[in-house]
Amino acid sequence: MINNIIYSLLKLMPKKLVWIFSKKYIAGEHVEDAINVSKKFNSDGIKVTIDILGEFISKLDEAESNKQEYLDLIEQIESQKIDGNYSVKPTMFGLLLDKDICYKHIREIVKKAASYGNFVRIDMEDSPCVDMEIEIYRKIKSEFPGNVGLVLQAYMRRTLDDVKNLMDIHSEKDGLHFRLCKGIYVEPEKIAYKKYDEVNSHFIEEMDFMLKNNIYIGIATHDKPLVNAAYELIEKYKVPKERYEFQMLLGVTPELRKSIIDKGHTMRVYIPYGSQWHGYSMRRLKENPKMINYIIKALFFRG
Repeated sequence: MINNIIYSLLKLMPKKLVWIFSKKYIAGEHVEDAINVSKKFNSDGIKVTIDILGEFISKLDEAESNKQEYLDLIEQIESQKIDGNYSVKPTMFGLLLDKDICYKHIREIVKKAASYGNFVRIDMEDSPCVDMEIEIYRKIKSEFPGNVGLVLQAYMRRTLDDVKNLMDIHSEKDGLHFRLCKGIYVEPEKIAYKKYDEVNSHFIEEMDFMLKNNIYIGIATHDKPLVNAAYELIEKYKVPKERYEFQMLLGVTPELRKSIIDKGHTMRVYIPYGSQWHGYSMRRLKENPKMINYIIKALFFRG
């Protein structure tokens, strides 16, 4: 209850105050900020995936503008020789307004990335979006088989079935390519697991299926027990390093991140940036109220 009250108060705070907390988790407002942060990670041997913040648009002209921003981003990232790829949220391109237009926009972004031999990850959003986002992934993968991937959320009760249903487009040459994360959206218990142990159990079950079936997996977690479970499965199935990677959010669990890298595993860090940083920050706070404790420290204690 206290966290919810504080969250309500934070929504009323000036953006400059909210930024004190947010700057740890967001590269900045401009593409130059994302490039600078990405170069720093690259210099430490860490790959990146870059995301322009924004989702759930209300007008289709916003979709066109967002697409162009991504096309410009790709040009700049490739010219700077950044070791990274791109993440996109379909609702940023009008998924809930016109799914065909959304598909065309994302296809154009993937085509642009593919022209450089690069890759785009389609983020998974809340439950009304799941079927449409899987459909977009299927369509684009048929045309650009090695240049597109999909995010799956372990807490959704349907996820393992979704993976199995997608096996019809899996092949040794151009296999399925997933990021597996726990999931962040607030969903009813009828369709999503809620308890920590349940979510972790299904994360491991889905990770096991993917590694066993030679599906490329981005293991996206900051949870040490899941990292340890991944180590065990990688060893069990003798998975080569080029068939998986670990992924983490900017600013989260840097010590755990370093320990994974020190063991010789590939690491990729998610780099969000853009003018929509405030809305992103507020949504993440609502999804994870425990983060409010860190905000209080950031606001009142130097360092």
